[in-house]
Amino acid sequence: MTTDAYRSCRLCPRACSVDRTAGETGACRVGSDLLVARAALHPWEEPCLVGKKGSGAVFFSGCGLGCVYCQNRAISRGEAGAKIPVGRLAEIFLELQAAGAANINLVTGTHFLPSILPALDRAKKNGLSLPVVWNTGGYETVETLDALRGYADIFLPDYKYASPETARAYSHAPDYPEAALTAIERMLEISGEPVFAPDGRLLRGTVVRFLLLPGRLLEAKTALSRVFRLCGNDAIYSLMRQYTPQPGLPSPLDRRVTDREYSSFVDHAVSLGVARGYTQERESAEESFIPPFDLTGVLKE
Repeated sequence: MTTDAYRSCRLCPRACSVDRTAGETGACRVGSDLLVARAALHPWEEPCLVGKKGSGAVFFSGCGLGCVYCQNRAISRGEAGAKIPVGRLAEIFLELQAAGAANINLVTGTHFLPSILPALDRAKKNGLSLPVVWNTGGYETVETLDALRGYADIFLPDYKYASPETARAYSHAPDYPEAALTAIERMLEISGEPVFAPDGRLLRGTVVRFLLLPGRLLEAKTALSRVFRLCGNDAIYSLMRQYTPQPGLPSPLDRRVTDREYSSFVDHAVSLGVARGYTQERESAEESFIPPFDLTGVLKE
């Protein structure tokens, strides 16, 4: 894949076909210049991804989904971040490795894939040896995922919705349930079953996240059932209760998930036979779990 892909961008299922090299923007709200808002050791991922010091998280600006409840809206709306060249991104990967990162965690990078791949090539030529995590909202095309063969070792997708109606209301993407399910199937095909290091770090595999939304328990259960039927215990399941309501949202998005909702969700996972998975404590919904997008680690000192 080359940067020509920016000229008629179809990197995500939106298929906006805009010329981002000419300053046009589609659903992701960003052009073709790499925008990164934070690059740092990140301790708040699943335990198999953080190791002793944290995951090497690189947060890209812009997002093709634009969920109405997004807690990272400063970057998902393209409002934060600095422009950097491909060479600087390669340096960031190596700096995170030198700092003791468990992996290189590419957070919402789909719309910058043509720039990320050459950065990974450069970094590998200069000694990058960590597993690469493709951290995504799940809204991916098969073509984009195929371009990641040989680059991504671990896939970390969300599966947000089971119904087109909810996907339309919350992310303006009624095709999300089917597009994301197809994407997860391809991710599992690429990664294979989970492979762990002796210290418990995940080296290869697919971890599917399910963010329980308030008032959407049945939706979350249906989503989990659908993915489990597809993947079984070849995938790892992360049951998340960290939903943090943002100002101005209507009911039920204006509240946090209740203990009863989350317990019922976890019970459903057990009833399905989920053998590999993670749950979260109530404290995960605190604001402190949202990192500051202050250009930490982005610009060269």
